[in-house]
Amino acid sequence: MKRKEGKMEYLAHIDGDREQSVKDHLQGTADLAEEFAAKFGKADWGYCCGMLHDIGKYSLEFQRKIHENLNTQVDHSTAGAKVCEKLDGCYWLLTYCIAGHHAGLPDLGRKGLPSSLLERLDKRLCDYSAFEKEIEIPQITTPPITMDPEKNPHFALSVFIRMLYSCLVDADFLDTERFMSNGMIQRDSGECMEVLLDKLKDRISKWLVNRDDTTVNGRRSEILRNCLEQGKALKGLFQLTVPTGGGKTVASLAFALQHAVEHHMDRVIYVIPYTSIIEQNAQVFREILGNENVLENHSNVDYEISEDFKPMQLAAENWDKPVVVTTNVQFFESLYANKSSKCRKLHNIVNSVIIFDEAQMLPPNYLKPCMAMIEELLQQYGTSIVLCTATQPALQQFLPEKYVARELCPRREEQFRFFERVTYQNIDTVTEEEMAEKLQQEWHALCIVNTRKRAQRLYERLQGEGVYHLSTTMYPAHRRRVLAEIGERLKDETGKKCIVISTSLVEAGVDLDFASVYRELAGVDSLIQAAGRCNRNGERGKEKSIVRIFQWEDKERVSGQRQQIDTTKNLLEEGRDITALDNITEYFRRLYRIKGESLDMKKILEKFDGGDYQFATVAKDFKLIEENTVTVYIDQEPEAKALLQEIRQQGLTKSRMRKAGQYCVSVRKKGEYEKRNMLFDEMYRAGMLEEVYSGAKDFWVLTQEEQYRENTGLKLEVELGGMMMF
Repeated sequence: MKRKEGKMEYLAHIDGDREQSVKDHLQGTADLAEEFAAKFGKADWGYCCGMLHDIGKYSLEFQRKIHENLNTQVDHSTAGAKVCEKLDGCYWLLTYCIAGHHAGLPDLGRKGLPSSLLERLDKRLCDYSAFEKEIEIPQITTPPITMDPEKNPHFALSVFIRMLYSCLVDADFLDTERFMSNGMIQRDSGECMEVLLDKLKDRISKWLVNRDDTTVNGRRSEILRNCLEQGKALKGLFQLTVPTGGGKTVASLAFALQHAVEHHMDRVIYVIPYTSIIEQNAQVFREILGNENVLENHSNVDYEISEDFKPMQLAAENWDKPVVVTTNVQFFESLYANKSSKCRKLHNIVNSVIIFDEAQMLPPNYLKPCMAMIEELLQQYGTSIVLCTATQPALQQFLPEKYVARELCPRREEQFRFFERVTYQNIDTVTEEEMAEKLQQEWHALCIVNTRKRAQRLYERLQGEGVYHLSTTMYPAHRRRVLAEIGERLKDETGKKCIVISTSLVEAGVDLDFASVYRELAGVDSLIQAAGRCNRNGERGKEKSIVRIFQWEDKERVSGQRQQIDTTKNLLEEGRDITALDNITEYFRRLYRIKGESLDMKKILEKFDGGDYQFATVAKDFKLIEENTVTVYIDQEPEAKALLQEIRQQGLTKSRMRKAGQYCVSVRKKGEYEKRNMLFDEMYRAGMLEEVYSGAKDFWVLTQEEQYRENTGLKLEVELGGMMMF
């Protein structure tokens, strides 16, 4: 043990000859956590949490471990929680944060249940009472949340705990990083909002002067001007209902930056359903604002550890950039996560402008917990939220009456009439043979169907020069190549034939323009998205640009879409115009009513009732992408073969996994309650798969090349001993 001037010196970290005392680490963490929590008016909570989180390091056992570099386990994170448990008032809320600052936010659970909070608090610890000589327990003077007398407070309190936890773990990481690097790591938080707004205004100044509302550009300018002006409005809930082609990407950015400057807000967060849209939008933002100000945070982006990219890699850990572009999955799963690595960014959502692009794509099975979280962000954490879409869903019903969304699109109904570019036709039921005949008579046509099997079968009937297939049976790099070829063919001035059979993946984030679109009956929002691929550039007359809605004569099971299809069908049978804004809202109202309790499929909200907070359980249950899928690696390209060899020789890092994702297809496996085998099970039985390497869970490589076809990707049937398995 080390003594300094006759006094025991308690150490938190040692790095070579350099030492950090426990007191200094607690103070450094507390100061940062105080700063972070101050953004939502709870500086005292952040400071207290930081000062108490590591008092367990005052035990002689921990000091022996750190001085002698022993590989022994000494619980230092429960001590502060035990102290908070015994204090009066609301200190008990801190027990979750402090006990979980390494292992993750725990369930309350019960005594005797391993890893539960109550079991941790009942645990006998090494004597850490020496902390009392150096650390004074800080006073908490503010209430944790603003109470709503009409609401059960427990969900709000659970979100408060998450936010406080985020402040603590990010502060703990940053203070430790500062010591271990001796202050050498330089983080770059980007430029301020005022500078970014000036950059945007420089870019759009020449557009704003166009007031000719008889032209597309004039209409876009009108929407843009209104968004800039409305950016000065009071904080709260907004909606931007802009028709396809109305310029909503730049318009929403203009609102967000103006709003952030007006109210001294810290960042703009774009939440987008598809990575394809993210990549496009992020590129637009980078061109306007500069690379250093835009963070892309999703599964496909890879910030390599190099001098150029390290600031971005560091920023991705806690979203410390002025503009963050992320996915629904990343955003909401982080807000319901319990691990420090996912939660440390949460406090940087506070005091932000949050844009939900394609808001109708919020996942229906988790809609209620998503909307409950949005309400808390509005109520307690100083955010403004924009629901941005061409098909405004009926989300207002899930929020209190005081949150009435203010529309940012001027003359909304008139704008939609102006931007109408297609005529819808309902052609009722067809066979695959009849559809193939119709498509053979087309020159530039897109046909979107609901299942991958149907897409492959229809393509097989049509295949030939100028006929293409697109679906998730093709790995992303393959799809990009095909999309590029389709784009070039459509632009070819010699007028080459181009017929595309696709699943819904082509409906968003894909800039293709067809003379004609055929769309299998689906949800109203999908039909309208599909129509956005017809006469996209407005170069043909509305009457010549036909979107034909059809159904198959032979019905098939469409997983997760049945209610959407039935609801749309009922509206069409009633003779309603499905493009009218009122009818779009009616579609969502009916759909949500039908779904009922399945809008919170996993009963997420119930798991915070009554103060029995189940953080760990919810983190496991809240998965927007279900996990009964397996990743199959296709190594048919030289780059894919080289990467596979690298993974097998050197292991699967995050960086390599992201690169590998460009050559992967997701395949369903048999779920817990399913009776029949899925494609993965059949491929495995047929000996078509092998593990990428031992221990790589749900990561396989295709060994039979003929199972993957250049035109249609992975075959969805498997031949077993002369039998065809579907």
